Amino acid sequence: MSKFRIGAYMMLLALILIITGCSSSGEQAASAKQKTTGLSKDEISNEAFKDMFPLQYNSYMKNEKMSDTKYSGSVKRSKYDADKEPYLPILFNGYGFATEYNEDRGHVYALEDIKNVARITDKSVGSCYTCKSTAVPKMIEEMGEGYWSANFNTEIFPKGEKMGHSPIGCSDCHDPQNMDLRVTRPSFTKAMERKGIDVSKATKNDLRSYVCGQCHVEYYFDATTSEVTFPWDKGFKPEEMYEYYSTIAKEKGFEKDWVHNISGTPMLKAQHPDYETFTEGPHGKAGVACADCHMPYERVDGKRKISSHWWTSPLKTMKASCGTCHGDRDIDKLEARVMEIQDTHMRQLHKAEEVSINAHYYVNKMITTGVSSDKVKAAQEHVRKGQWFWDIVAAESSAGFHNPQGAMDSLAVSIEESNQAIQIATEELVKGGVNIDQLKAEIEKAKKAVTSEKDNFQKKTHAINKEFPAQQPAVPATPKK
Repeated sequence: MSKFRIGAYMMLLALILIITGCSSSGEQAASAKQKTTGLSKDEISNEAFKDMFPLQYNSYMKNEKMSDTKYSGSVKRSKYDADKEPYLPILFNGYGFATEYNEDRGHVYALEDIKNVARITDKSVGSCYTCKSTAVPKMIEEMGEGYWSANFNTEIFPKGEKMGHSPIGCSDCHDPQNMDLRVTRPSFTKAMERKGIDVSKATKNDLRSYVCGQCHVEYYFDATTSEVTFPWDKGFKPEEMYEYYSTIAKEKGFEKDWVHNISGTPMLKAQHPDYETFTEGPHGKAGVACADCHMPYERVDGKRKISSHWWTSPLKTMKASCGTCHGDRDIDKLEARVMEIQDTHMRQLHKAEEVSINAHYYVNKMITTGVSSDKVKAAQEHVRKGQWFWDIVAAESSAGFHNPQGAMDSLAVSIEESNQAIQIATEELVKGGVNIDQLKAEIEKAKKAVTSEKDNFQKKTHAINKEFPAQQPAVPATPKK
């Protein structure tokens, strides 16, 4: 065959492939467009998806199951129980979290729990509803910026009920018409834009984390509008978010979540920073998505393969969640390694909390004995920072596993900062003739009074006494939810 014929043949073959490829792509695109659910773009009822996606819906309904692991789960109980976090009524004293702070439950309970938790008051705003209901995107569209500051009890929740809201579900992560993954909370999109990331151009793998990251994050309420805002401009690490609060947020009028009732310190309250912690951890750095571990593929009836919509600890689904990538490892040994990491972190967390408690009481004694305000403020800054660095670990859902090294680093910073507050206080108190051993004994008495109280709603009242009088303004701040 001549070179001319070979060349002509190759050109003809290429032309056929191009035509076939274009035709195939066009057919695929047309086919994709035809794959619609028939639902309205504004559909917010989880039940509306039930008949079309019964396997996924049944998987989602498993979130009703009261499953539990050693450090997480969905059993409704107080975090103040003796085997959990008995000192939080001290550490959050003066804030709503000192009144009621329960273990997280499954997403299907989101509306029930936010409606009934004692932290919701007549001053609570729409922002508290933002990650609890499928009605939020449409509500924001209708109400605009007024959504964020609207009254939770009299405006927002009743409006959601009239709209037929569901707890966190299908339309929060999927376009109801074609089931494509999507981000529905504007706070996430705005925060990513400030970091130079266009969420509209996200890959499917990005979205398998983004849909979780729009809610499982650290946030605060804007000082002017109450809009849910993510402190990510300087980065995802605890020290970078703390720097954001000390600069950008402060310049915009946000200084604190509340004033601590014992130390008088303007405090920050960390909120479930799962996305940030995971992103900075080894799995996030390796490109693993949230859904890889928390929504592993599963076979239903031995045939259909779907993504699990039972959002639980991967410790419940280790073969599918961990074994897919770590197939060369013994599952029992993997589980033992996870538990070792979590046990180590929880021991260190409780040490950091103990030092933080002492720091609050030492500063209280500084105030009541007349130590100069500049020394008190210096100690308070260390108290604030010390609590932030342990709370960012405590508020996160993995007990250290999402970023083991990062979490241990944070706890080390926390202990150092709290100890610096104690050191400043000790130097000043000794100058004033305060008996430090007696002070320590009084602190232990206060702690025992809190843990001995059987009524969780009354524990906080025992953190304050004649030795350590309240240092908070008369009207406490409304807590974030």
